[in-house]
Amino acid sequence: MPPVPPPPTIVLVHGAFTDASSWAGVTSLLQTAGSTVRAPANPLRGLTQDASYLRSVVRDIDGPVVLVGHGYGGAVITHAATDADNVLALCYVAAFGLDAGECVLDITSRFPPMPVADATFTADFPGQLPGLPNSELYISERRFPQVYAADLPPHVKNVMAVAQRPIAHGALTGRSGPPAWASKPSWYAIATADRMLNPTAQRFMAQRMAATEYLLDGSHAVALSQPDAVVAMIREAVEQGTGHDDRHGLR
Repeated sequence: MPPVPPPPTIVLVHGAFTDASSWAGVTSLLQTAGSTVRAPANPLRGLTQDASYLRSVVRDIDGPVVLVGHGYGGAVITHAATDADNVLALCYVAAFGLDAGECVLDITSRFPPMPVADATFTADFPGQLPGLPNSELYISERRFPQVYAADLPPHVKNVMAVAQRPIAHGALTGRSGPPAWASKPSWYAIATADRMLNPTAQRFMAQRMAATEYLLDGSHAVALSQPDAVVAMIREAVEQGTGHDDRHGLR
């Protein structure tokens, strides 16, 4: 008999205004189920740079990988996984699944604006070298709880508001290369109460990539508010990617 391939490592890529702790509930559930998980820090400095970093993380993993991206992290996995032979599947959680030549702002400008549009502000980098990005975006601390994480307990979203990681403005205009979803099976969790990324835009991207769709009644922080549902989607991607489809009603 041929050797049984190792189970995939699940790599969780966070988006803007947060860090890898946004995957805490998902990570815990996956680890409890015996999965190997990586949740690297997404630099949030620019699409090319961030994708290169993620590509190096994936190359260091000895075995198959399922990539999961949230928000801007979706753009990163789309750009990074095109030539990654060990990536079996892509999972998007209220995320940007860009097409070739697109940037994040192309998607957000194509659909009605969301509350986040007037809740962000720009801050300059201190002492940056010439040619590097020199401004980054934050969400107003006052507006963050309702715009980003309305379905989380107050003590959680208030902590997230003061601990947010900004994204370089240039990351929103970086243009994607050929999308990995064009050649790899994809899943998409649409957050129907999202006030960051228009749910209609999410459905548009999910349908464009012919992804298996999950509808979750949650905010942009749906990975924290509904980790069980997000894990169910990831498990489906793992099982189909490895040829072991034993979901038993996970959807």
